[in-house]
Amino acid sequence: MRIPIQVLVYPVRQKGRSWEYLLLKRIPDRERFWQGVTGAPEEGEALADAAKRELFEETRLVPLSLEKINFSYSFPVADEWRHLYDLNVKKITEYVFVAYIDAQKEPVLDGTEHDEYRWCSVEEAVQLLHWPENKEALMRCHEAVVKGKA
Repeated sequence: MRIPIQVLVYPVRQKGRSWEYLLLKRIPDRERFWQGVTGAPEEGEALADAAKRELFEETRLVPLSLEKINFSYSFPVADEWRHLYDLNVKKITEYVFVAYIDAQKEPVLDGTEHDEYRWCSVEEAVQLLHWPENKEALMRCHEAVVKGKA
């Protein structure tokens, strides 16, 4: 059984004076929406370690630094994922991280979860993101990045 916790990681890189965020597009049988890097910690794994592992598994990127943002949210377990959780689990809590990436690095997708990626301005990323909570999380990350307090 999975634990009802996930991490959401927004990779960011600096291009000139601008910041770009990496979004990934889900494969067709996973609804084709844009998102950051997400995944669940393994049993006993620290959140930051899970964030780094998920980032590497989904993109092959290693962050220059990783910071936990002071923002999390919960959402109901979707019916399609119900079988992965204990029957008593009703909600999943997602913790948000920003991962600073070398501006010269590009992700490598394995195609099992995502088949496209795009580096975006924060404005473009907010328009592409599917879930309102993901949009809020990105804005919180961007505030922290711009203020240098991520």
